[in-house]
Amino acid sequence: MQADIRSVIVATGSYIPEVIITSTHFINHRFFEKNGNPIAKTNEVILDQFKNITEIEERRYAKKDQNTSDLGFLAAKDALESSGIDGETLDYIIVAHNFGDIAYGTNRVDLVPTLAARIKQLLQIKNPDCVAYDLPFGCPGWVEGVIQANYFLKSGDAKRCMVIGAEVLSRITDPHDRDTMIYADGAGAVILEAVAAADVGILAHKTQSHAVDYADLLTMGPSFAPEKGIEKDLFIKMNGRKLYEYALVHVPQVIKMALDKANVCLYDIKKVLIHQANGKMDTAIMQRVFKLYGEEEFPAELMPMNISHYGNSSVATVPTLLDTILKGKMEGQAIHPGDKILFASVGAGMNINAIVYQN
Repeated sequence: MQADIRSVIVATGSYIPEVIITSTHFINHRFFEKNGNPIAKTNEVILDQFKNITEIEERRYAKKDQNTSDLGFLAAKDALESSGIDGETLDYIIVAHNFGDIAYGTNRVDLVPTLAARIKQLLQIKNPDCVAYDLPFGCPGWVEGVIQANYFLKSGDAKRCMVIGAEVLSRITDPHDRDTMIYADGAGAVILEAVAAADVGILAHKTQSHAVDYADLLTMGPSFAPEKGIEKDLFIKMNGRKLYEYALVHVPQVIKMALDKANVCLYDIKKVLIHQANGKMDTAIMQRVFKLYGEEEFPAELMPMNISHYGNSSVATVPTLLDTILKGKMEGQAIHPGDKILFASVGAGMNINAIVYQN
């Protein structure tokens, strides 16, 4: 009997920007509430509360001469060079992002041509049958790109796909909104191949979108600073409290749906690579997942976290985390052959997705 076609990750790459931004960078910022009133706390208190909630101590920003497509290119280059794969053999390059390229010192989104086209050009891939396209899907964009690549590979339309998650959020955040301290820049990439096997690769996945009731939890809006209200620039805005409540209710359910679809027990999962959105929220999500199985706690090593040093780089958090672990750059964390792992993400839309994968 012929083995199933599975989508298998054969290469990973990442680019972690060199510029380290500690929380003291924000000590002299003027923070305002949504209504334009100054926050009635000292910046020292604001920074301390922020760290306790998000666990973020520092984040990475792109250099002034780097853009999102540059970061995506560097992650893709790392995946190709570390694996020895020829870029000309790629059938698809899927690039997940939210804002395209935004030049330093501006707030303008640049999406023509697509980031995928720009990255293909930077990689100097001449093969016209290598199709390059963008995928805007909020923070879950990279995970959804892997799901799309899986369909191409299983259908026989492709033999090899690259999926990149790249973002430079530091240029689309409002310096007068305390939420700006969450966001960061980075890029990660994987290459998937179609492999005839039964016990490796993507076992199942699940995606949900809850737009009707929750599309306005992450939006674009003007600066919170009153004197900037007449300006036309828009910045990423988040209803943090409601987003937190939404994630705790819906993300665990989607994760369980993916596990059930794969016929995999939660206790067989060796690692959970979840979108690095907020340290406290991610922990609460995983606690809710275990409660669905009648457990109150989960082992800390199950869910590796790097948000404290890298911040929230949206679509880049999961692939950079994966690359860091697979290349032995994260102390105390490893993924071994045969391990079943779970990818999960939640973000603007609101969208949620999860993938059950066997290494």
